[in-house]
Amino acid sequence: MLKQVTPILLIAAVSACSSPLERRQANGTDEYVSLAAQPKLVIPADLNEPQYSNEYAIPELGDKADSRSVGKNLDIRPPLQILPMAEGTHVEESSDSIKIIVETIDNEVDLRQEMFTILTNYLNSKPIDIVKEDYDAGIIETDWIENEDVLDTHFFGSDDVYTVRQRYRFTVNVRPHGRSGNLEIELIDHQESYNGESQDVSLSGEDKRRFTVDILNSTIAYMSVKREQMIKAKRIRESLGIEVELVKAPEVEDEAQSESSYWLALAPYKRSWDRLRLVLPEMGFEIVDMDSNKGLYYISVNEDSGFWSSLWNDKQLPLKKGAYRLLVEEDKEDKANKTRIYLHDIADEPLENETVEEIYNGLAELMKEDRKVR
Repeated sequence: MLKQVTPILLIAAVSACSSPLERRQANGTDEYVSLAAQPKLVIPADLNEPQYSNEYAIPELGDKADSRSVGKNLDIRPPLQILPMAEGTHVEESSDSIKIIVETIDNEVDLRQEMFTILTNYLNSKPIDIVKEDYDAGIIETDWIENEDVLDTHFFGSDDVYTVRQRYRFTVNVRPHGRSGNLEIELIDHQESYNGESQDVSLSGEDKRRFTVDILNSTIAYMSVKREQMIKAKRIRESLGIEVELVKAPEVEDEAQSESSYWLALAPYKRSWDRLRLVLPEMGFEIVDMDSNKGLYYISVNEDSGFWSSLWNDKQLPLKKGAYRLLVEEDKEDKANKTRIYLHDIADEPLENETVEEIYNGLAELMKEDRKVR
């Protein structure tokens, strides 16, 4: 079969005629290997031995050095570095494995599920088939990933092709608290062939590390894009307003059995808590302290509170100067989607229903306001 090849392709084919093994070797000859083994200069008995300089003396090899790494056996390629580009990731290397630490960026998202979803989506985008997926064990194994290099192009017949096939295992580990974990990668199968004929290749530890780091960096780059999308989506979600309803206390004859009015935010506890942190100062409250575990904001009204509230809202807070407590808790009937907000005095006693109802309009207006995403 005759092939049409342009001059540019011919030049590229000539320059690219090197196998993966040759690309790791230095250009030129390796005569220095034999020269290094030359015997010491023999000086006749009637002549004086010259003084030698140690300026270019090569130090002796250490105990851990590989004495075979000379000539064609010396890998001149620079080592690959793990690049933790994704938000919330950093490197942890050891002699046994290559792993990257992954921390959660959203407490409302299950970290194990996030990592598994990113891995499967990344492999599907290549596309790379998955032959084993065990969510409980945290293991994903790939099918053969095949890469072909055309070493030589011929006018007649088939090209000379060098093929590398590999399989990898990803392992996801998440700590019991669910806020951090790690992603490990391992090369489990490796095959090389030249024009269909299998090549007997023994990979060194550095060879395996280069392959795994390359795949890991590609995976983390994909994770970086997905996490940036998650962060932006979270910011947009948090910027949206929250509807707040006023729940008036029912009228009863016995004051001892009376309930207090409260505000009902139509959003989960965490989102309502975060929005109140912005809204309370805008209303004229000073946040003195807070405890999210107990759902408590310790707030106060001082002489400046009326000034700021009148400046922004043209309204005065109908409260006396002093300290107050804002109690935030999940709604008993719909814990996942609604949050109750109570306003108490410093003694942790509910304020009068009329006061809570009077403050409601200002609170509801600021809570439902959409904010700009930065």
